[in-house]
Amino acid sequence: MQANDIRVLKSAALLTAAAGLPAIVVASVVAGVQGAIGAGIGLALVAVFFTVGLVVVSWAGRISPAAMMLAAVSGYLVKVLLIMAFLKAFEDTTAFHPRAFAWTVIVCTLVWTVGEMRGFVKLKMLYVEPGRDGLPGRGSSDVA
Repeated sequence: MQANDIRVLKSAALLTAAAGLPAIVVASVVAGVQGAIGAGIGLALVAVFFTVGLVVVSWAGRISPAAMMLAAVSGYLVKVLLIMAFLKAFEDTTAFHPRAFAWTVIVCTLVWTVGEMRGFVKLKMLYVEPGRDGLPGRGSSDVA
């Protein structure tokens, strides 16, 4: 991973932890130990899924911009489908509180997304090459 990707990961992970830890406390107050376990599993699920997703997108970015876009879009789709499958699979479990799990997953997913956006905005990366106008044959090095 590049340094920029690590900064984005830190931004998202810290904000998600800042939202997930109070969610665990609230779930433990509302639903007891099972609520805390459900919220903890939800926080861990979001952290693992989205960290792996960011690592895959970063790796694909080294190949080409098209591969990076494909990895980002397909990765997001896979994450959403897997999270929905986990929510459905555990809706009737007795090992932990499924509602605390579900709400923590939803909140942490939204917070992670905001954290990634915040991280990318703070990077201030150039997305065009300076000195080029983008037209073939009309770059700054061409002499008319």
